[in-house]
Amino acid sequence: MKRIIALALTCILCMSAFSGFAAASEGPLRVAALESGYGPEMWVEVTEAFTAATGIEVELTTDKFIEDIIGPAMQGGDFPDVIHLATGREKALTDQFIKDNLILDITDVLDRAVPGEGALVSEKIAGGFTETALTNPYDDGKTYLAPMFYSPCGLFYNAGLFEEKGWTIPATWDEMWALGETAKAEGYALFTYPTTGYFDTVIPTILYSVGGPEFFDKVTNYEEGVWDTPEAAKYMEILTKLASYTHASTPAQANDTDFTMNQQMILDDTALFLPCGTWIVDEMAEAPRVDGFQWGMCPVPEIAAGGTGYSYTWFEQAWIPSGAANQDAAKQFVAFLYSDVACDIFSASTAIQPVVGVAENMTGDNKMFFSIYDTGAKAAMGGFAAYESTAGLASVREVFMDPFNALVSGQTTADEWLADMRAANDQMRANLMQ
Repeated sequence: MKRIIALALTCILCMSAFSGFAAASEGPLRVAALESGYGPEMWVEVTEAFTAATGIEVELTTDKFIEDIIGPAMQGGDFPDVIHLATGREKALTDQFIKDNLILDITDVLDRAVPGEGALVSEKIAGGFTETALTNPYDDGKTYLAPMFYSPCGLFYNAGLFEEKGWTIPATWDEMWALGETAKAEGYALFTYPTTGYFDTVIPTILYSVGGPEFFDKVTNYEEGVWDTPEAAKYMEILTKLASYTHASTPAQANDTDFTMNQQMILDDTALFLPCGTWIVDEMAEAPRVDGFQWGMCPVPEIAAGGTGYSYTWFEQAWIPSGAANQDAAKQFVAFLYSDVACDIFSASTAIQPVVGVAENMTGDNKMFFSIYDTGAKAAMGGFAAYESTAGLASVREVFMDPFNALVSGQTTADEWLADMRAANDQMRANLMQ
C-alpha cells in the first residue's frame, strides 16, 4: 500500500536521542522523500515502478518539510528504510545523522545490478560522484550516501537585461566589482541569495577560485592555521565586498518562508545575480517577471584574467538509517534509483540523476544549464568533513554560511567572523570522525 503523507507537523529534533533505539518491525519498504520543487508525483511513479520490478511494496511519505514528518517517530526508534534528504538544510537532519554515525554503509550497493537491468550501479553513476565527502563523509573508502539529483550551480541572472544594457558577464572579481558600481548607479543591486544555506554552492567555488582544490581540501578538512593564510585573506576580501553589493532586504527574507522573495529580485531586475541550482526555473515558473526576461547562468568569477571560473556541482543524497528494519530491500530501492526507468521518470520533472549520458537529449534552458562545463567552466565538488557532535560546537552552516547575513546587515565584521571561524576550525579538527 502506498500513501503520501502531507500533514505538516512541528518538532524540535533532538538527534543525539536517536542512537540506541531498536529498529521497527519489518513490513512494507518505507521511503521518506523531500517534496522539493520537483513535486511529489515523480516519487509516486518511481515507487510504483520499483514494486512492479521487484514485487516489494512501498509505503511512501513526502513533504516539503520532511524533517518535521519523520523526526518525532525517529526519536522513538521508528525509522524509514530509505530517506531522500540532502545535507546542508536548515534543520540539518542528514548532517546530524552523519555526525552521530547513524547512516548505513551502502558501498556494496555499487556492486549490485540495477533491478531490471544488467548494468551495475557503479557503471551507471557518473564519475566522481561517489568519491566526495558528500557521499563518503568519513574518508574511510566507504560510501554512505547515494548521490541523487544533481545540478550545476552558478550565478543566475536575467540574460535579457544584460543584452539590453550591453553588459558582459564578469569573468573576474575585479570585473564583478566594476559591474557592481555600474549597476548601483542605475539602481540595481549586484547580488542577492535565497538563504545562507545556498552558500554551500558559493563557498566551495570561491575557495577553489582563490587557492584551487588544494586550498579547498585544507579548509574543508579544518587544517591548522588555514585561516591565517593569504588565500584565506583573499577569500574574506571577496565575501566582504560581495556583502557590500548585496541588496539590503536580502537577510530579512533569507529564510525557509520568504526565500522566494529574494529569488524574485532576479525576475524583477532588482538584483543582478543570485546563486542557485537549475531547480529555480521550475520553482519560479509561475512567478511574474519583467518583459524580455531570459534565464542565464554563469560560473562564479575567477581571481585573475584568463580564467573561466568555477561552477559547483550540487547534488542531493539518499541514505539508509542504520536503524532501518528492511535494509536489504532498502539497498535494492537505492540501486533502482539509477535505472533507466527511474531516470526517465525523474527527468520528466527536471530532476536529473548523475547517470552517464542522462542529459544528452535535453533542450531549452536545461540544455544551457547542464552544458556549463562544456563551455569552459571548471567543476567544483565536495563538502566539509564530518565531525563528532559535541556541546558548544556549531554546524558548518552556522560557522561558515549564516554569518553572511550579519555581514550584509552590519551586525558583524569580517574580522569578527574570521575569529569565530578560526576557533570553530580548531574544534572541528579536534572532533573529526575517524
